[in-house]
Amino acid sequence: MAQQVLTQFTDHEMSWARADRILSDSNSLQSKFIALQILEKLIQTKWKILDEEPRNGIKNFSLNLIVELASSEESLRQNRVFLSKLNLVLVQILKQDWPQKWPDFIPDIVATSRTNLALCENNMAILKLLSEEVFDFSAEQMTQAKAKALKTQMCGEFSSIYSLCMEILQKAVQPSLILATLETLLRFLSWIPFGFIFEMDLINNLCTRFLQPPITRNVTIKCLTEIGSLECGNEYQEQLVNMFTMAVGGLHEILGDLGNVSEEWDEYDDDQQEFIQNVAIFLTSFLGSHLRLVETSASRASVIQAHQYVLRISQVDERELFKVCLEYWNVLVRGMYEDSRTSSFNAPSGLLNLGSNAGANGASMSADLRRQMYSGILTGVRYVMISRMARPEEVLIVENDEGEIVREFIKETDTITLYKAERECLIYLTHLDPKDMENIMVEKLNRQMDGSEWSWSNLNKLCWAIGSISGSMSEDQERRVLVIIIKDLLSLCELKRGKDNKAVVASNIMYVVGQYPRFLKAHWKFLKTVANKLFEFMHELHEGVRDMACDTFVTIAQKCRRHFIAHQPGEASPFVDEIIANAESITSDLMPQQVNRFCEA
Repeated sequence: MAQQVLTQFTDHEMSWARADRILSDSNSLQSKFIALQILEKLIQTKWKILDEEPRNGIKNFSLNLIVELASSEESLRQNRVFLSKLNLVLVQILKQDWPQKWPDFIPDIVATSRTNLALCENNMAILKLLSEEVFDFSAEQMTQAKAKALKTQMCGEFSSIYSLCMEILQKAVQPSLILATLETLLRFLSWIPFGFIFEMDLINNLCTRFLQPPITRNVTIKCLTEIGSLECGNEYQEQLVNMFTMAVGGLHEILGDLGNVSEEWDEYDDDQQEFIQNVAIFLTSFLGSHLRLVETSASRASVIQAHQYVLRISQVDERELFKVCLEYWNVLVRGMYEDSRTSSFNAPSGLLNLGSNAGANGASMSADLRRQMYSGILTGVRYVMISRMARPEEVLIVENDEGEIVREFIKETDTITLYKAERECLIYLTHLDPKDMENIMVEKLNRQMDGSEWSWSNLNKLCWAIGSISGSMSEDQERRVLVIIIKDLLSLCELKRGKDNKAVVASNIMYVVGQYPRFLKAHWKFLKTVANKLFEFMHELHEGVRDMACDTFVTIAQKCRRHFIAHQPGEASPFVDEIIANAESITSDLMPQQVNRFCEA
């Protein structure tokens, strides 16, 4: 019944006429919010048809109420939530009346900000809301002409707002006011004229005064991220390089070398974790846009330090954070790979050297220098990619939340997308230094064999990484590496006891061999050994292993079909005849659907 009465009141076309009494006299915060909702709806839908007197009355009442509630720091704290909604109502009025019917709004808000610190803090919140409504959400709420007019007006009057913000940042000591001002500036940075950013002291203030204190460091790094993402052409390159150098230096004072971030991550509070996430976004965004600039203009130490931070953060067990770093690593390694291809293509040959030696060698040296400069970083990235490798969709054996090995029935789209991005990165990393990739993978497999790093998860990720780089090594290197890897995996399968251990090793053997048809086609004996091993796996007790054995056999049969039906040297008959003859015993432990899958091959 009460809800029905409330609905009738809010839907009444004259309910707005009672809003001022409710806001002035009611002690119920919920009632006040209902009154503000009524006013907001009125402003959005009927403002233009109201007479001037009620419009001015609503505007003046809202202004007076804001001034009253934000007149002291204590009142501001007590009424913060209510004020946020009231500020939004005022901004809705501004979108209707400013600047034609309220031309003095910006001068008035700047002037009142200088009279009262608490009011100044709330005024910053109003300016931030106005910026968001005009520049971020205008496409959905107003016509293009109206939005353009408001943007033009905002830019035209911004100098007084900027002066106020700089005055606060230079003189204020109240942390909440400084924070509110920085948050407001953050909303401005995407649209204000570049001169305010690069030709004033804003960047220097951000890097030297506000990056260090814990209360302002998060919003400050967001401001630097926004500045770094601006498309400002070549005019302000020197300022961007200086900002990068100061920011990396400031981060080093705060974070040190960030060596234990992955181990200490869970001990960080929310603000510390947010700061690390914001640092990752700043560095990856800035380097993604301006890497060539800082490589040539900033110190090598700063560039390497920035990459070290991204590498350390990549090791944190937080998927969304890792995806931010992964996106940058793909940009870096793709660019380096394309550089190496271009320099190789342009390198002078002995037959066609038409006097272009210097330019070609310069390009080649540039690619070589970059590879040398980042060699240590890229080695670290290889280790990280292997240790964070996502599961490919071909793998059907998974570890559930209880630590049990089970058959997977639902494919996770996010995991598949992540795997594809990691595979792309690993392929480029392999092309850039195949020997380093080989050494890392063999080293990590040896640690599985000696038990020092043995775990289902570590073995899975290593084998998924090995399978992902199929075709990116030379054929000779691929043959050498695969012989070592598959022999070790087969030995591991014999060494390990227990159904789950064998299931994990077996699934990894099947995944790896299924990814390297080129190798299997070139080595018939190995192909036959792999096929016979798959037939053994079809008798395993674990249903997921049998499923995956059938799927892998179909994959190999499709990619190497001619080798199965051809008469191979040293064989009495084609291998397919032997399979058909033994089909009944091979499939004796399979379920009907698994037998059907086997027969597809």
